[in-house]
Amino acid sequence: MVAVIEMSQTKWLIAATVPGFERNPLMKLDADPDSVLRLLRRWRSEAIQAGREVRRIVVAYEAGRDGFWLARWLQAHAVEAYVIHPSSVAVSREHRRAKTDRLDTELLMRAFLGWLRGEKRHCSMAAIPTINEEEGRRPNRERDNLVRERTRIVNRIKAILARFGIRTFKPNLRKAAEKLEALHTAEGMPLPETKPSRVA
Repeated sequence: MVAVIEMSQTKWLIAATVPGFERNPLMKLDADPDSVLRLLRRWRSEAIQAGREVRRIVVAYEAGRDGFWLARWLQAHAVEAYVIHPSSVAVSREHRRAKTDRLDTELLMRAFLGWLRGEKRHCSMAAIPTINEEEGRRPNRERDNLVRERTRIVNRIKAILARFGIRTFKPNLRKAAEKLEALHTAEGMPLPETKPSRVA
């Protein structure tokens, strides 16, 4: 039995291919792992009652804000879990135009089934770290986020100053705030009083 999960803040959409089912089930649940496990076990029981053998329950979801905790939790409950690199899933032009959660799960399912068949071009998997490994990566991720935020602010300051003909000012210098107060426009006028709030 194969399932994929489309995760959002409060709801998870689960699609599956279940032996013995005429149609692939699709269910929206609260964002709760116990509910997911109960649903997977119910589908497995129904497949067995239909006379089909279910040797494995295999689940995948895209890497994102939720990290890897769900994959570890599922593995601890005898579910084979994988985390898909989002950028590795090919998205058609039609899918981009008509994006819905249902289409997302269909796309994930096609990619995941292809990967399970050994067709690596469909998608790639992220290595699932332990809790300690994931926590060890956090300082580097936070630093990267801070660097990106600083770059965004510097570029915004440069863009605002460029509107006044100022192109040589370097916002990332240590005393940039002091030097900003002394700047004049290309026309020789002081910068507008609103500049600090706009830069912030």
